[in-house]
Amino acid sequence: MTQFNVLLKKEWRENFRNYKVFWIPIVFILFGIIEPVTNYFMPQILDSVGNLPDGAVIEIPPPEPEEILVAVMGQYQLIGILVLVLAYMGSVAGERKNGTATLLYVRPLSYRSYFLSKWILASAVGMLSVWSGLLAAYYYTFLLFERVDFTKFLKFGATYSLWILLIVSLVLLMSAVLPNAGLAAAGSLLLIFVFQLIDGLLGTYWTVSPLKIPGYAAQWLLDGPKPEDFWWTAGIGILLIFAMILAGIRSSKANASKTKV
Repeated sequence: MTQFNVLLKKEWRENFRNYKVFWIPIVFILFGIIEPVTNYFMPQILDSVGNLPDGAVIEIPPPEPEEILVAVMGQYQLIGILVLVLAYMGSVAGERKNGTATLLYVRPLSYRSYFLSKWILASAVGMLSVWSGLLAAYYYTFLLFERVDFTKFLKFGATYSLWILLIVSLVLLMSAVLPNAGLAAAGSLLLIFVFQLIDGLLGTYWTVSPLKIPGYAAQWLLDGPKPEDFWWTAGIGILLIFAMILAGIRSSKANASKTKV
């Protein structure tokens, strides 16, 4: 446990030194604020740049507050995931390249503690970022439009948090398996894109899949997903996270054996 605490502190110092604990939440907060503010001022924006004839009036029905929160999640699905991938693509692969991992591998090292310390810090930053952004979006949506039921919002945020943990686990696994940070980022983004594309094309044929998590998160803001479909999906998602963590630990150990040889 002492070794784990040391490695955890090392990861905290690196995240703090690289300002990840600051700039990643700021990015999520900015996108959480921009969406409701842009929707609120959209008529004025269109009026100022639309080159409409004199007397023309633009009438845009205000969006539902739930739609705004779903749109914020859509921003996170693109920009947010990209930020997390780029921030943590070198967590393991980067240390192998600069020699830090070599210095660690030649010592008696718990590979479970090594990988878990990275996963816990990356997950914590991811959770801090997502919840900061969603709370900012919730506040500005309430301020400019209407209030969303807070219980539904919590279910929405908790479900989407599970998706973010899946993304973080995948990025760290790719970083442990692949030889450099660039390939880790490319592999992560490619897998995310391909699986989401498959789900978009063929997803109507199944209702239980970790790829359904963002969709089920959005459904909590309305009538909610079917309980059996949601809980099976969430359970598979949790098992997949554990499986990726175990695979990351084994990959770290395998790379250490190669380094020692």
